[in-house]
Amino acid sequence: MLEEIMTITYMGIDLEKSVFQLDGADAEVGRQVLGKRLRRDQLLPELAKLAPCIIGIEACTGAFFWQRQFEKLGHTVRIIAPQYVKPFVKHQKNDRNDAEAICTAMRQPNMKFVPTKSEEQQDIQALHRARSRLVNHRTALVSQMRGLLLDRGFAIGASITRVRRAIPEIISDPNNGLTTMARETITELHEFLGQIDQRIKAFDRRIGEIFRANAACQRIARICGVGPKTATAVIAAVGDGKEFKNGRHLSAWMGLVPRQHSSGSR
Repeated sequence: MLEEIMTITYMGIDLEKSVFQLDGADAEVGRQVLGKRLRRDQLLPELAKLAPCIIGIEACTGAFFWQRQFEKLGHTVRIIAPQYVKPFVKHQKNDRNDAEAICTAMRQPNMKFVPTKSEEQQDIQALHRARSRLVNHRTALVSQMRGLLLDRGFAIGASITRVRRAIPEIISDPNNGLTTMARETITELHEFLGQIDQRIKAFDRRIGEIFRANAACQRIARICGVGPKTATAVIAAVGDGKEFKNGRHLSAWMGLVPRQHSSGSR
């Protein structure tokens, strides 16, 4: 069995939270030479015993962390989008079949892989996602306040600027017919809005600091209409862009060119 393991050229790993399924294949005909199920604490010690090979994993939560761990052991890692793995799944979907499908998909000559991410990129991406979450909370909060006030006869436009201007006027007017309890409720929600605004501004400052310290971000910002948020988001998503053949491929990956959907000559 040890001799067979040493012939592994490709390894598909189905990543989970606690249990991982491995499927190893040789270079000649792609026959399976290793099929193993490991716990989380067994994975890295087991891979450390193997000669360097090409490991394929699906893009999922934790994929970039495991990519860095596997590369430290000398392996080459390829990350594949789940939609590109699905056509190679045989029979019913389970961990073993998924690992085999990953191993098969990564050997395809025209397979497209997901750009890898460094810890710095993930830090920037986490910052953007946290800010986006707060912005979504703010939007929901503003909509709720507008709805509560509309139910009491106060119509406010959809603009958040209008909400910021109108609500203080409404809650400060003691003669507008708003009950004491409703006034207190809207006041607390409005104070919460101010707290969210402060947190969003704090994230904006941190994004600005990253932008000013990163030369690549400032080069991207030379494009008309691109500012610190867009520039840092691009760096977090694509890094140095080496996975893309040219600028058009990068534009297509970012959704900046029309999607192709053709049949025959149409």
